[in-house]
Amino acid sequence: MTLNIGKEFMEKTKYQYLDETDQQKGLPQPPLELEYDSNSTIIDLPSVENIEVKNIDLREAIQERKSLRKYSDKPLTIEELSYLLWCTQGVKRIVSRPATIRTVPSAGARHSFETYLLINRVDGIKPGIYRYLAIEHKLIEINTEANIGEKVAHSCCRQMFIADSGVTFIWSTVIYRMKWRYGERGYRYVHLDAGHVCQNLYLAAQSIDCGVCAIGAFDDDELNKLIGLDGEEQFVVYLATVGKR
Repeated sequence: MTLNIGKEFMEKTKYQYLDETDQQKGLPQPPLELEYDSNSTIIDLPSVENIEVKNIDLREAIQERKSLRKYSDKPLTIEELSYLLWCTQGVKRIVSRPATIRTVPSAGARHSFETYLLINRVDGIKPGIYRYLAIEHKLIEINTEANIGEKVAHSCCRQMFIADSGVTFIWSTVIYRMKWRYGERGYRYVHLDAGHVCQNLYLAAQSIDCGVCAIGAFDDDELNKLIGLDGEEQFVVYLATVGKR
């Protein structure tokens, strides 16, 4: 392993090393969302406006927040999943830049993340991997092969509680969405954005009697392959399990 590679990354992504970005060159920006096959299995999610959750004081949610790795067998409802997806990547509106304004901050409103879900126990949804279509507020089926939960857990250094969760959020980046505006420094911002998203998940889960555990330990190549990402232009950045207490 190359020594000081992290230190070198921080040094070489300082502003004085950056070249002209594609935005500055006048090149077109990448799409706000990945394309998808409309013939695939697509699941409509309940409208968030009609979902009732427990009222909880923000101070209490922050005070009680902690990582939870053991979950009950009780499944999440599709309404609860819809709520968590909206809290972590929900699109409030699309502005003319164009850009999406969401429930979490992102550098330059670039919002480079795509949300994949390993669903183990959600009422009415077959176990498997799905992608969240944030603009449409829908799910698209990606991989429902047998034992996919165990495969994801193995790719995460055998943290088998992933396969026991109700659902595991897997956040990947379409890195050019960020690099188009910020060049190589965009790699820094992707990891900052991950913190915003995951903390929203922790806090939102408190209002539906769920616990969360953030995960940063995984075999990048193995996990990217399971989801169908190339590992360069699109790659996993962060995960978090969710389950009923």
